[in-house]
Amino acid sequence: MEVAPENWINIGGRYGAALKEYSEKFPFVIHGLSLSIGSPAPLDWDLLRAIKAFMTEHNIRCYSEHLSYCSDTGHLYDLMPIPFTAQAVGYVAERIGQVQDFLGHRIAMENVSYYAAPQQEMSELEFTNAVLKKADCHLLLDVNNIYVNSINHGYDPQQFLAALPGERIAYGHIAGHYDEADDLRIDTHGADVIDPVWSLLDAAYEQFGVFPTLLERDFNIPPVHELLREVQQVREYQARHQKQAEYREECAL
Repeated sequence: MEVAPENWINIGGRYGAALKEYSEKFPFVIHGLSLSIGSPAPLDWDLLRAIKAFMTEHNIRCYSEHLSYCSDTGHLYDLMPIPFTAQAVGYVAERIGQVQDFLGHRIAMENVSYYAAPQQEMSELEFTNAVLKKADCHLLLDVNNIYVNSINHGYDPQQFLAALPGERIAYGHIAGHYDEADDLRIDTHGADVIDPVWSLLDAAYEQFGVFPTLLERDFNIPPVHELLREVQQVREYQARHQKQAEYREECAL
């Protein structure tokens, strides 16, 4: 299970007790909204101290964030694209390093959906891989974001996926999106996962092996049994690829 730490830090009472009960029973990860790793503003150390304490309290397995920014002199309440430049690679990687040093472990950065590429000097793929390598951090692989960006920016999603560093994957996201136009998809987490996105997840398991995968749904939430059908589809993909991997290992002996 995954929660946004900003929604739960300093929450007490029955809600805090309920979260503690769940985090003692199930493995939890946290997916931040406010780190703003690409921002020109200083890192929010008060937030990071609270996140560090929250991770200890709830035995959090992984802290992930977005490879984007959402603040400057104030909070923008949206995920803005970092310019794909060599200077930005160094700047962002240095800030990720500060966060990792403070927390005492690697964090995972998510490949994000974006709708403009200001000051672009390199491709999204080149930028993402350069940051991951220079920062020596993990990757939160969002296959829906790859598909959305492939439509909006005109690239082959399978080729993009194949060029990512699979050894850095901490876990994955899969979600639905909104079709605004033939050449514009909006990452909403408010619809069912579509077949091309399932195909990307299938390809990711084939190339990188099975990794933990979270179904995101933020609104237009259907009955639980419908959500669980998508969760079950993830599990079926994972089980099939796990069996294939075990078979290949047996044949190699």
